[in-house]
Amino acid sequence: MATIGMKHAVLWVTDPQASAEFYSEALGLERSGQMGDAVFMSSPDSATDHDLGLFPAAERGGGNRAVGLYHIAWEVRTLHDLVDAQERLRTMGALVGENNHGVSRSLYCQDPDGIEFEIMWELPVEFLEENMASNVALDLPGDIARWGADTPGRGAR
Repeated sequence: MATIGMKHAVLWVTDPQASAEFYSEALGLERSGQMGDAVFMSSPDSATDHDLGLFPAAERGGGNRAVGLYHIAWEVRTLHDLVDAQERLRTMGALVGENNHGVSRSLYCQDPDGIEFEIMWELPVEFLEENMASNVALDLPGDIARWGADTPGRGAR
């Protein structure tokens, strides 16, 4: 299983609102959502939920996180690929978290230097529902029963 490409980047920043203004002016990104102090942005031509996440660093109540990269997300084609990645990363001792974000299913991992990355499968637009549960426990067997193991995610189409 190989990823199909980079999906999004998330940064720890001093001021998410100011950074959002910067990335809007510099790259033409548009706000696509907000969760607490975090701002999510997308290219106007992007089909993804977000291309960039901006989270408050320690200076703004973000805990012990310094300004810089939080994580980069890599996309897989199918839920079957995500299960394969989950098993492999668990065996490697690199899997540090899992999440159902509503719009996506995610594994959080760390490389040998502790750099965090995400491997994710994004729901096709036709599967999105009003008021989907978000930030809940990952249930890959349930998702596979619902949508199929080989259904291409949003970015694999």
